[in-house]
Amino acid sequence: MSGGGIVVARPPSSVEGGRIIVALDFPSPSTALALVDRLGDGCRFYKVGMELYATAGPAVVAELREKGKQVFLDLKFHDIPNTVARAVARASRLGASLLTVHAMGGSAMLRAAAAGAGPGTTVLGVTVLTSHDAESLGGVLGRSVQNVGAEARRYAAAVRDAGLGGVVCSAAEAALLRPVLGAEAAIVTPGIRPPGADAGDQKRVRTPAEAFAAGASHVVVGRPVTQALDPAQAFADLAGSAETGRAEAGSS
Repeated sequence: MSGGGIVVARPPSSVEGGRIIVALDFPSPSTALALVDRLGDGCRFYKVGMELYATAGPAVVAELREKGKQVFLDLKFHDIPNTVARAVARASRLGASLLTVHAMGGSAMLRAAAAGAGPGTTVLGVTVLTSHDAESLGGVLGRSVQNVGAEARRYAAAVRDAGLGGVVCSAAEAALLRPVLGAEAAIVTPGIRPPGADAGDQKRVRTPAEAFAAGASHVVVGRPVTQALDPAQAFADLAGSAETGRAEAGSS
């Protein structure tokens, strides 16, 4: 599914490691880029979020692109339509493969985001943050929420109708949203942890294998890799477990 000049992001290869995005949630660009060098050719996709972008700005995106990496620019734009359209256009020119806006911004803003994107950039609508459960989401919306998945599905339909290329959602909702979005849409799922790992501040977590089995096109992992004693090994283990899970699912 595509619209407004958007190119749908597809996995770079059949290898699960190409679908795992490592979150560079660091305050320092030198620390972030040192991790990229440690991971080497094993990881090809990195997330630049608000913290790192606030420190390093467009330069860190340029450096990642120079290293041959794909960039998920996760800035979650949420403003009036004209402002978002201009911001998306500028961010798209940086060479980001994936870029986020908040689905809560409404249909006019989402359509403006789709129109602002250049070739090669997939704009994703963020549905429900993985830090939310029904109670905390209800507090934001000012009403009772019985089912987080139903809310995510409503936002996903708005993203689809506006012509965006996909969504960011919890892996817990990926299977529910895939039929809404269609087979070609990107579904990027944060809140990813290795089997048995602590959930931290995330409330709806899954393993990479579980996320891909549910319909995710890409997963985002942070601390289990970035804070590991051996980040390269941690990444390889995650990619390997996802590949094993995919093989087991295919043979069942």
